[in-house]
Amino acid sequence: MRKSIIKHSLLSVGILGIGLLLTACGTKSSTQTSNKLAAKQQIGLSTTAEITSLDLSKIYDKTSFIQIDETFEGLYRYDANGNVEPALATKTEISKDGKTYTINIRHNAKWSNGDPVTASDFVYSWQRAVNPKTASQYTYLFDNVKNAPAIVNGKLSPSKLGVKAVGKYQLKVQLSRPTTYFKMVMARETLYPLDKKVVEKYGKKYGTSAKYTVYNGPFKNVGWTGTNDSWKLIKNNQYWDKKAVKLSQINYTVAKSPSTAYNLFQSGKLDLISLVGEQAKQLGNNKDAVKRPLAATEYLQYNQRNGVFKNRNLRLAFSLALNRNQLINKVMQNGSIASKGFVPLDFAKNPKTGKDFADEAFVPGTVDYDATKAKQYYKKALSQLGKKNLTVKLLSADDDQTKDVIEFIQSELQQTLPGLKVQSNSIPFASMLARASSGNFEVNFTGWSADFADPISFLSQFTSNNPENNGKWNNQKFDQAIKNSNNKDANNPTKRWQDLINAEKILASDQGITPIYQPNGIDLVNPKLKGVVYDRINGHYDYRTAYLTK
Repeated sequence: MRKSIIKHSLLSVGILGIGLLLTACGTKSSTQTSNKLAAKQQIGLSTTAEITSLDLSKIYDKTSFIQIDETFEGLYRYDANGNVEPALATKTEISKDGKTYTINIRHNAKWSNGDPVTASDFVYSWQRAVNPKTASQYTYLFDNVKNAPAIVNGKLSPSKLGVKAVGKYQLKVQLSRPTTYFKMVMARETLYPLDKKVVEKYGKKYGTSAKYTVYNGPFKNVGWTGTNDSWKLIKNNQYWDKKAVKLSQINYTVAKSPSTAYNLFQSGKLDLISLVGEQAKQLGNNKDAVKRPLAATEYLQYNQRNGVFKNRNLRLAFSLALNRNQLINKVMQNGSIASKGFVPLDFAKNPKTGKDFADEAFVPGTVDYDATKAKQYYKKALSQLGKKNLTVKLLSADDDQTKDVIEFIQSELQQTLPGLKVQSNSIPFASMLARASSGNFEVNFTGWSADFADPISFLSQFTSNNPENNGKWNNQKFDQAIKNSNNKDANNPTKRWQDLINAEKILASDQGITPIYQPNGIDLVNPKLKGVVYDRINGHYDYRTAYLTK
């Protein structure tokens, strides 16, 4: 999932034995708080970026995903113990060959307009997502659903997708190959249902503002016009499990400056904020501070369609010129970790040995700070490019923390690589994503957090035909390793693991992208706010069961 900010019981998943941890949002405070509900169940929250859309087939950023999490619901969700649990699904049967899922859907789920949620809503949503006309950036989530790749590539009609409604409340899904983590895929937002009647009524306007959207989750959005920086989520009284929802309203505001967010927290207008930089250093041990690990990586992607960044030596020079430890210790100061590769640490373990994926896939000399080697690679690159000096443009989002990171990167590169000039271009997050997606950049600082707990969630985006591969890095050996993990080795844990290790090593050795750091965050939480579920895999917060005490 494309990240919109830089911040922030083990479950055995599939055949990799990956750890997934969801922790209830609480506080380390020793202060006793009442368990009795407060009379007013309203909280204030902030984001560092605007909503880009409420159309779950088209969203691609963290802010919008979190809004969808609170206002929609799919077949599955994660519980507070880190297990995948049914949401709208009441019963799931999996065939012996692992390729057919028959899912019964609860009969009492409704849309906020009173329409029933049916199996056909899932069929419509999935077919719409893989339709090339929709231009979803998350079609890879459907890769193992029968006929999905051919549909995405325009070779088959969306109606040929391996999903159909068997009656009003039963869904049958046909996979092209066994996929042990498929329930986790079905918990992702892109696979949530859509009310066809409403989508077709509003057409291109659907999801462009709150009034052009209908919801089936615990809350519904009101007040988002499509451009404003504040909105509300109010309790959805049509939600099937509305008795579990205690909050009546969540007030959201965009606060790009950490100091603005902190001031709003201090004044009681916000109930949870993320601490960054000096804030994290000063308040990290506060009694109301909560550490938030996150399976994500911040990195540089290079436009390799043409131009200087097709040169591997230049990409390696950039990577080795960056002192990642200094960045996380002096700039971030929030427990973030220097990257060893694209797949983060403490995310996946070898099914045979228990060794961490990031450690096993690490390629020395690709992300280590080495100014001398960086200069050597840079000199070779300039010679190969026939240049004496170089000017490059670095595209990024414009929130305060990203600007701090960009200033560091800019300074490091220019000080280490003679004759290099880095021009920073910081723009609103949505605009940055649009430019990156269209290939209108040279170097782009961006981030990715897991869509589900498997390394394929990171690595598959750099296959040559993936729409998330904005820089168009292309490597046939990498593509083959990913293909093998999804096909001939899908049911062999050891071979599949090795395929994914090989893919990571190829990406690192060729420096297709430059991983910089793994963000870990620290939140400051109102001690009266209880029942929030935080997902360390994708960094999402679930307020369905949240409440305020007296």
